[in-house]
Amino acid sequence: MGNERGTNEVTVEQRVEALREVLRHHEHLYYVMDAPEWTDAQYDARMNELRALEAEHPEMVTADSPTQRVGGKPKDGFAKVAHSRPMLSLDNAYNEGDLRAWSERVAGGLALGESVRYVCELKLDGLSLALQYEAGRGGEAVLRSGVTRGDGTVGEDVTTNVRTIRSVPLHVSAKALKAAGLPQRFEVRGEVVLPQKAFERMNAEREAAGLAAAANPRNAAAGTIRTLEPNVVAQRRLEFFAYFLLSAGGQGEPTVGEALLQEQSAALKGLRAAGFLVNPNAKTVDSIDGVMAFLAEADAQRDGLPYEIDGVVIKVDAVAQQRRLGFTGKAPRWAIAYKFPARAAVTRLEDVLFQVGRTGKVTPVAVLAAVSIGGTTVTRATLHNADEIARLGVRIGDFVSVERGGDVIPKITEVVEDAKHARGEREIVFPAVCPRCGEVLVREPGEVDLRCVNVSCPARVEEELRHFASRGVMNVEGLGEALIAQLLGHTLAEATAEGAAEGANDAVEEPTRTALVHSIADIYALTKAQLLTLERVGEKTADALLEQVERSKAAPLNRVLLGLGIRHVGERTAQALAEEFGSMDALMAATEEELTRVNDIGPKVAATVREFFANERNVALVERLRGFGLTFTAERRVRGTTLTGKTLVLTGTLPTLTREAAKERIEAAGGKVSGSVSKKTDYVVAGEEAGSKLEKAQQLGVAVLDEAGLLALLQG
Repeated sequence: MGNERGTNEVTVEQRVEALREVLRHHEHLYYVMDAPEWTDAQYDARMNELRALEAEHPEMVTADSPTQRVGGKPKDGFAKVAHSRPMLSLDNAYNEGDLRAWSERVAGGLALGESVRYVCELKLDGLSLALQYEAGRGGEAVLRSGVTRGDGTVGEDVTTNVRTIRSVPLHVSAKALKAAGLPQRFEVRGEVVLPQKAFERMNAEREAAGLAAAANPRNAAAGTIRTLEPNVVAQRRLEFFAYFLLSAGGQGEPTVGEALLQEQSAALKGLRAAGFLVNPNAKTVDSIDGVMAFLAEADAQRDGLPYEIDGVVIKVDAVAQQRRLGFTGKAPRWAIAYKFPARAAVTRLEDVLFQVGRTGKVTPVAVLAAVSIGGTTVTRATLHNADEIARLGVRIGDFVSVERGGDVIPKITEVVEDAKHARGEREIVFPAVCPRCGEVLVREPGEVDLRCVNVSCPARVEEELRHFASRGVMNVEGLGEALIAQLLGHTLAEATAEGAAEGANDAVEEPTRTALVHSIADIYALTKAQLLTLERVGEKTADALLEQVERSKAAPLNRVLLGLGIRHVGERTAQALAEEFGSMDALMAATEEELTRVNDIGPKVAATVREFFANERNVALVERLRGFGLTFTAERRVRGTTLTGKTLVLTGTLPTLTREAAKERIEAAGGKVSGSVSKKTDYVVAGEEAGSKLEKAQQLGVAVLDEAGLLALLQG
């Protein structure tokens, strides 16, 4: 009996493995190769047989089985996961001049006369993902995790949903790994997109259900991958295009040093051989002229593609060259993203509303007759300020040309005036008082913008909360627009109306109930009882939000500074301030002179920082945040003193140091790098092909150093 049962189990196991192998093969043919050989009925028959066998023998179920594409929903949302190495963004190019300047910088970072090959790939307009594969049974690799890009350092674990994407292999056989030249453990990075047909089908279903249509495929893809119902994700038919390959693990360093294959072109071939969907519209060229030819081809085929693209990514092919070129603080020097020119359409300007931002700036927002631009329905566009309106000469009722390019907010570029397009008659008049709080608007000296100076203005507080809670700042997940509106005293219906108005602040009625928050600090005083009084907020939602609020207290000082919304203080400036002063107290006590000693901080930024901390209400806000236990200290960057108080200017190409490397070494020694030569400049460091800066230094009598002189100066 025992021997017979053992024989049956082996037979069943063999049948299960055979079914899995054939199902994987036909999934690959259908979803990756677009060359199906089976009918749906044939595929379903084998899948049903496999499900039945696994139900009878649950001990045989494995994570990489085709039956496990759709599993249970995540229990507590999506956990935050640190990336093996940063997922860096790319610098952008918008024209041929930008690209040629980039190629010259690439050439300058390599040996004189060294040839360079470039790989051109379509820039898919979707959501970036990192997939980790680990060793499985019998020499194969199995999917371990799928993580969103997040802020580039930490993303969200969306593995459950990634498993539903048919073009993501759950399993890579030992044979495929050998063909691709890959080990059992590796990492793949790529883009999740929602094909145009799937997007149109999804919107049709949403409209039939009485829901608002999604704005564009990219937003729909990002929202889908973060849906807590994997079966919904599976129905949307997302696709994953792989474009980058590296070794598993890592120590937090940028990706170049641990590439598995030694050319980007080889990586694309290896990914394809391993069974991943790789965009076929990629090409390796020998010159920047070849890049320009590819751009023309890509632009011509753009409208006929089954998915949206917003440009082309160009990478240096050889990994050895990538390694030598290295990275700036936020992007690789060996790659660049070319953005296609903006698309435009003509439509009618029906009205102008006025939006109040978190700094009090009042921005005119054009209300347009709905028009489709590049597959996205546009109903709003920015008019920037009164000067821009005067430059355009635009009136309400005019027909206008509207441009939309990539992530840029749609903008009006000109008034269309001809026999078919009559001019409007209503002048655009700026309000004298804030459209939300009624405070008299002011225009500060030297500025064109009108501002609401009431720090308690509901519109300002609302924008401050959105900014403070956003992913790149304090990352308070769950504190979205509708909930913020309710916390400010609106009903859910009013909150929905406000969202539909896309920033039309005067389209929202005054609050109809008591606001629970009046500043960003108030979110730390919220109680579960208060949250439960809001619409559609239950026990789990309230607990999850309070947990996120509590977790945000551990955000580093630079994020807290960014969250305060100080004018002109962005991510890099906040980081520089935190590293330079080491504490909120030291920063608050700093003089303008001390602030301007920080690299990349000029008089304008220094003045706004001092102005912020000189305001009693802002100081009171900071003290409240201190009382709630937010992080108010940071590790100061250790600097040398060799060049303390010295200002240097870099020009030309140095023999061994890149411009960025030289700048970093100067700053580490306490010096400051300026972009222009003046009488206050202490040294000009000149390399080959130094231009006008060297000439000006000689005219002013400023000391000129070569690279050897700079290195000697750094050594003291």
